[in-house]
Amino acid sequence: MNLIIIGAGIMGTTFAILAKELAPDLDVTILERLDKAGEGNSWAFNNAGTGHEANCELNYTPVDEEVISVEKALKIHAQFNVAKQFWAYLVEKGAIKEPTSFINQTKHCTIVSEPSIEELKLRFKEMSAHHFFEQMRYSEDFDQIKDWIPYTMEGRLRHEKMAATVIETGTDVNFGSLTEHMADYAMNELGVKIEYGVHVKRVHRSPAGSWLVETKTRGASVQHRADVLFVGAGGGAFPILKKSHMPFARRFTGFPVGGRFLQARITPEQADQYRAKTYGKAEVGAPPMSVPHLDLRVADGQHYLLFGPFASFKPVLEKGRGFIDYLLAMRLHDIPGLLNVAIEHFPLVKYLVSETFKGDKSMLEALDKFAPGLSKKFDWKPIEAGQRVQIIKDGDLQMGTEIIVSSDKTYGTILGASPGASVSPEVMLRALERMFSEILSKDDAKAKLKEMFPEDDLDVLINNPDRYRAVRDAANKALGITSKSTR
Repeated sequence: MNLIIIGAGIMGTTFAILAKELAPDLDVTILERLDKAGEGNSWAFNNAGTGHEANCELNYTPVDEEVISVEKALKIHAQFNVAKQFWAYLVEKGAIKEPTSFINQTKHCTIVSEPSIEELKLRFKEMSAHHFFEQMRYSEDFDQIKDWIPYTMEGRLRHEKMAATVIETGTDVNFGSLTEHMADYAMNELGVKIEYGVHVKRVHRSPAGSWLVETKTRGASVQHRADVLFVGAGGGAFPILKKSHMPFARRFTGFPVGGRFLQARITPEQADQYRAKTYGKAEVGAPPMSVPHLDLRVADGQHYLLFGPFASFKPVLEKGRGFIDYLLAMRLHDIPGLLNVAIEHFPLVKYLVSETFKGDKSMLEALDKFAPGLSKKFDWKPIEAGQRVQIIKDGDLQMGTEIIVSSDKTYGTILGASPGASVSPEVMLRALERMFSEILSKDDAKAKLKEMFPEDDLDVLINNPDRYRAVRDAANKALGITSKSTR
């Protein structure tokens, strides 16, 4: 049986490794539009690099009339800990030689001003009562907060009331580097074939039932044949789904959201002063990906600060592709869903349009509002982030990710965005379980699965503190994450 995967980003390479590890006899090929694995949304500065485990993101714990919901935070935290188990497996078997090449311990902090202090206090009370977040600390003391996250406090007046939480065991993840490591391992050790410079134009079923993948490869028309097809191509998954003629394709439309960051290169000594990712509170009407945050980033041995993101309405499917591609991907039945979103989420659309025209001066002013005086401390430059395409399903805008599998299990795809890369091993494992259930029921596959994921049951991680701590500590040890303070 042969499996073709479209997209050599974090999702596609993860799916390839899982499939090949659990079913070594599978013939696996990845087709990638770009010239290198992980150069799309997985690349270091096309995303925030936060190891999303709900430590610091307020949008994962919504509040409704003083009642806070932590269910989404618990699921995301559990999913990320499943991801860490997989990455620890790759490190322990030597597939990745040095974990700091892709993951680095970085404090996860949340900071709010006076109007939101009670909300943060309630969040801390509810979350710290669960074993996932038992290491979380809370403070309203100026000096304590400054010790945690100095760059956000150095220029702030002492009488300004602020509150913050911190978890010392958060992470910064270079998903581009991780994807490169995994692609090398998949090719050199597992026998996965990866073809670059392949632009998939269309997929459709042959009369015999196999999938025909029509491509432009280095300018030439090339056709591939697959028994099973998985599409993990980011925003590019939407037009491929439309052209597949699958019956459920009409239910889904893509809503593109672009973004920018401010970036400043800093020294290792400056990085030691601020080894954190600090999240604030989003403006009313802003999408989840626009929660302001000031992050330490590590990429290729260099240290950076990143602030943003500044969202924009950019009608393209993927960074580097044009508006015409987006138009060609549209169908008449997509228009009602887009109009419905424009009407029901008009504040969001208005916000995205206004952010699109925000200039460098306004971006620096936003930085100073978040961290007074910081715009003068470093040399900042705007950079373009990756392109996100949110899901419109049955006319309703949805956040997050969704796995879609055909009834005959020969076609699978993943749509949506954040937390995306952070939970990719858990999400890809669920996709694999749905598409290859017979293979995964074999004893050899079950044993290998346990080796890669000592505990992948989210309910066990959520409800069994001892089991969670044991699994977490083992993965953290392999990845170089310690419970001690990083400062």
